[in-house]
Amino acid sequence: MAKKVIPYKNSELGKKEQVTLMFDAISDDYDGLNRVISFGTDVKWRRKVVALLKTKRPDRILDIATGTGDLAIHLAETGANNIVALDISPGMLAVAQKKVAEKKLEDTIEIVVGDSENLPFKDNSFDAVTVAFGVRNFENLDKGLSEIFRVLDQKGTLMVLETAVPERFPFKQGYQFYSRYILPNIGKLFSKDKSAYRYLSESASVFPHGEDFNNILRKIGFIEVTNRPQTFGVASIYIATK
Repeated sequence: MAKKVIPYKNSELGKKEQVTLMFDAISDDYDGLNRVISFGTDVKWRRKVVALLKTKRPDRILDIATGTGDLAIHLAETGANNIVALDISPGMLAVAQKKVAEKKLEDTIEIVVGDSENLPFKDNSFDAVTVAFGVRNFENLDKGLSEIFRVLDQKGTLMVLETAVPERFPFKQGYQFYSRYILPNIGKLFSKDKSAYRYLSESASVFPHGEDFNNILRKIGFIEVTNRPQTFGVASIYIATK
């Protein structure tokens, strides 16, 4: 990453601990604010991930940085028998657990508190691993991706949904204005944590995207690496194979 961005600039805690505290603090507001901030397109992007993964027919899926469980719940549509929804934030997972129970998916989705950079699973455990809006929160990106590679089965699929920065005019300029001025102010108005949406905006702007992220995946050892820009390039779906 070109620049290290952390949620709380005056804190002595490491990024991992700060991210945990931040997501615990905003867990009750997270879903509603996401719908407002993304104009609902985050739901569309997650459904695209599910549609792409469904063609692979995975039986066991690990959803890392699951947050409030939206993607994990949608992944049940793939027909997978077991979905592990992992996150470092107990607050976010408490919301996810309620949603899983409401959907009566307790037999399919297992909620796990865990660290993406030290996954509590054996090698080659999953047919697919997904991460939606989570890789930019890794404290050590290479370590997190290497852990994903380790637990993914041979020929298994990784799908990452992450924000990106549009390259073309006027989308690039519009995105920069929105992320710099509008998004943080929405967060200040409606979130308990005034720093959270500034961090989410800044971390998105500096995170390697497009071919830069493709090359990082290749360095880790992934093959057949591609990315599919979404909605004028404000997000991308990355697909890779072990």
